[in-house]
Amino acid sequence: MTDPDRADPLGDISDFAPAAPAKPKAPPAVVRKVSEANGFASRAPAVRAPAGRPSQRRHRTGRNVQINIKAKQETIDRFIAIAEVRGWVLGEALDHAVDLLERAAR
Repeated sequence: MTDPDRADPLGDISDFAPAAPAKPKAPPAVVRKVSEANGFASRAPAVRAPAGRPSQRRHRTGRNVQINIKAKQETIDRFIAIAEVRGWVLGEALDHAVDLLERAAR
């Protein structure tokens, strides 16, 4: 079923022409000056992480295996809070938790 009003994609395109070149852009300093004069706020990114989002922890520790566990949000929050209070990365907190569980099982 073909629509008679639809263009043929394999038809003649000899009348196709590229778009006209764009106007040159104004220098950033000029744009900043005009925008500040007219009350536009800068869109510079905030320096710190958004509220409610934990900061990234990237440390070279030799831990290179990932574990993905489903847990309650409350449990994850408690785990992260313990690690932050002790100054541990999450992998180090897991190491300590497993050590404690092994000692308790004896």
